[in-house]
Amino acid sequence: MRPFTYERATDARAAVAAVSRPGAKFISGGTNLLDLMKLEIERPDHLVDISRLPLAEIEELPDGGLRIGAQAANSDVAADARVRSGCPVLAQALVAGASGQLRNMASIGGNLLQRTRCPYFYDTDSGCNKRDPGSGCDAIGGVNRMHAILGASDSCIATHPSDMAVAMTALEARIELLGADRSVRAVAIGDFYRLPGDTPHIETVLRPEEMITGIVLPPPPPGGQLYRKVRDRASYEFAVVSVAAIVSTDGNMVADARVAFGGVAHKPWRSFAAEDSLRDRPATMATYRAAAEAAMRDAVGQGGNDFKIELAKRTLCRTLADAVAAAQERPGHGRGEDSHGTS
Repeated sequence: MRPFTYERATDARAAVAAVSRPGAKFISGGTNLLDLMKLEIERPDHLVDISRLPLAEIEELPDGGLRIGAQAANSDVAADARVRSGCPVLAQALVAGASGQLRNMASIGGNLLQRTRCPYFYDTDSGCNKRDPGSGCDAIGGVNRMHAILGASDSCIATHPSDMAVAMTALEARIELLGADRSVRAVAIGDFYRLPGDTPHIETVLRPEEMITGIVLPPPPPGGQLYRKVRDRASYEFAVVSVAAIVSTDGNMVADARVAFGGVAHKPWRSFAAEDSLRDRPATMATYRAAAEAAMRDAVGQGGNDFKIELAKRTLCRTLADAVAAAQERPGHGRGEDSHGTS
């Protein structure tokens, strides 16, 4: 690890001012950044510690939504009764990530910004356009079992590692950002992450010196919510494929649905095609299969990860069936009803 200087920020505006110096980066839980620093993939000269800022509250909003401070620990959010009752898909996704020790340290804001776990990104002897722009992508034609099948490019086929961000995509979260000029803006999570294109090293729309201060969850949609993660072992493992589904029903019909995938793209992947295939259709396996086909219509394998296409379809079908069952077990799950769903 290279030498660096350190300071602890006293307030949010001081933090964004402090990180404006060349080579400075924010550190909160550090569960991803410290690993990258040890490997000399990240090489900050100065760290600005924002972990003690008063940004850890989970607040109820007048419209029924929630605001989660960026410094809230993953474990605290997963355990919060309001999250578990209104947004169970988020609680499930958080518990599916990492280990208890890491969830106790990792912050919500840091979770959104964690870097890919592509092994070529971590191997500094390999070509990786995300780590070293212009060096190529050795995952293309290499060992790519865990890599992207949607939204990839000739420059990068890495996937986004966060479970939480997949659930937040289905929940249509908004990310609050504070800039160095004291400006404040909110960005929909669907617009926050960028696809790789020719610049895979630019992963989000976060501007230089901006800091995540909070995440706003709108009032929970009606229906059943479920997060399913398919992985190689039962814990401390990243998703091969994951699905966050929120489904409301009207009798035996699907009234509305939201579908997001993890482990398949450079960003949490919202499948509007799957959602369109589900609305106003019978809540049957045939409908779920049609939605799965629509979701994977543009999927492209890279050889080692071809199996992911079929796995994603089957995972979606199973998740939709269970989300529908959860919706129908709860009164007030129909179209327009004021139900917050269950898991």
